[in-house]
Amino acid sequence: MTKSNSPHAGGRHFLHIPGPTPVPDRILRAIDQQVIDHRGPAFQELAKDVLSGIKTIFKTTQPVIIYPASGTGAWEAALVNTLSPGDEILMVETGQFASLWHKMATKLGLVPQLVETDWRSGVDAGVIEAKLLADAAHSIKAVCVVHSETSTGVLSSIAAVRQAMNRTKHPALLMVDTISSLGSTDYRHDEWGVDVTIGGSQKGLMLPPGLSFNAISAKAMQASKTATLPRAFWSWDEMLASNETGFFPYTPATNLLYGLREAIAMLHEEGLDNVFARHIRHGEAARRAVASWGLTLQCNNPAEYSPVLTTVQVPSGHDADHLRAVILKNFNLSLGMGLARLKGKVFRIGHLGDCNDLSLMAALTGVEMGLALAGIPHQKGGVDAAMAYLVECAAERSEKISVSSVATSVRVAA
Repeated sequence: MTKSNSPHAGGRHFLHIPGPTPVPDRILRAIDQQVIDHRGPAFQELAKDVLSGIKTIFKTTQPVIIYPASGTGAWEAALVNTLSPGDEILMVETGQFASLWHKMATKLGLVPQLVETDWRSGVDAGVIEAKLLADAAHSIKAVCVVHSETSTGVLSSIAAVRQAMNRTKHPALLMVDTISSLGSTDYRHDEWGVDVTIGGSQKGLMLPPGLSFNAISAKAMQASKTATLPRAFWSWDEMLASNETGFFPYTPATNLLYGLREAIAMLHEEGLDNVFARHIRHGEAARRAVASWGLTLQCNNPAEYSPVLTTVQVPSGHDADHLRAVILKNFNLSLGMGLARLKGKVFRIGHLGDCNDLSLMAALTGVEMGLALAGIPHQKGGVDAAMAYLVECAAERSEKISVSSVATSVRVAA
């Protein structure tokens, strides 16, 4: 029998990093099935279900490709299927994940123009517009932005970026990373005119890591016909040809697809609008706690607060990683670390995926106790502020349900 290096601690582990997120029991049970023949009719039915169902989460009628890969793979697929060596692309460094995507583009032989930020704000659509207007030769072939930057807690307006691009009449493709926002925040691939949307399984979709996605516009498909960057595993053509009949060109992650089918069902049972409202509510509760503690948010602009995570600065002279270690050791709560230039300066509270009011309150309670134990200067009352807000929201929801029930009764009686 394998022995643990540490004694058992009672209770559950609270995973509140901004992904991977806790996997609901329903999804675990869906995954827990025998592997089936991925060339047989049972798999064909499964594949058709998920390939159709995932479109509803991206809000698109266009193809969505599912890869057995992390989100990093979907980044690469988006680039290599649409671009050629030496192509210029416009990228905005809103945080560490935008930075990593930029590094990948450079390694692939592309020529990124990088718009740097202070990592405290989102994409400035006006800057995108100015850059494209200055590109009279249309050398820029794609604009690449991150919707919810997981390292900073900043949410960028994709609709505003598309509107800016439309005003310039520039033909560049629009590519958007939704790895931490898909299934957690309102996102509209078709309505916002996105050409390639990148997604991953391990956050708002509530699955383990291992699946990634490209949602593809007709314009992106047209670009893929002349793109010359090497592609084999990531080829859209081969995937789409096989998907047409309910299969994949290589061995798929069968059991994760069972989980994906269950995740799509769960999101629609709750209702996507209700899912998005829940995440907005939890983001506001977390921020009220942070304000009451007297701490500072990494995100500067209230209009850009991400509803899926809250990134919190620790006071100068203190170490966020020490705080995280204290909280993990004493309360079995995992928080996200600061990445790259934010290492040791911030901690991140994830409140996305399968999270409810009580699990959020547990996380905030752990943070407040940890701040005291770690000697981080703060004020008490953050938990109380968050709890009061959530009670207020619950009362409002109950009132709406009561009013709706009365209206239904009146209609039935009539």
